[in-house]
Amino acid sequence: MWLMSQSRKAEVFFWSIALPGFGQYLNGKIVKGTVLILLEFIVNVKSGLNHAILPSFYGDIPAAISHVNYQWLMFYPCLYLFAMWDAYRDAGGGEEPYAFLPFVFSAFIGTIGVVYSPLFHISRVYFGPIWLPILFLFLGFFIGKAIQIIIRKLAK
Repeated sequence: MWLMSQSRKAEVFFWSIALPGFGQYLNGKIVKGTVLILLEFIVNVKSGLNHAILPSFYGDIPAAISHVNYQWLMFYPCLYLFAMWDAYRDAGGGEEPYAFLPFVFSAFIGTIGVVYSPLFHISRVYFGPIWLPILFLFLGFFIGKAIQIIIRKLAK
């Protein structure tokens, strides 16, 4: 039974990674899923995100930067991580105290990655509007997880 519930949480989580809103559909939250899919579509189109993905994969970061509307792109990490957290929670995940912290910090630090993506570089290697936010999402997850562990230990 435990393995089945873990499998269900993972399924919902990974479908939410594929497209915000799909996890809500799997959880039977049709209205919430539809709203999240519509928001994802609007933010994706308005930000020019899909137009920036291909040049980013080809290593043409200046072209990727030129395709992006940063005013809209800054919404994407929060929308994306909220949809993941919400679907995971509705599937029975997140029962442990402060389980939301890795998601919150991923969204926050991922947004910082968006803001600094046209400027941030290491040895003249720019990461751009796709790769830097993704790297910052992982950084935010680990920071949030560390804070979660610290708070849980202090609460004991």
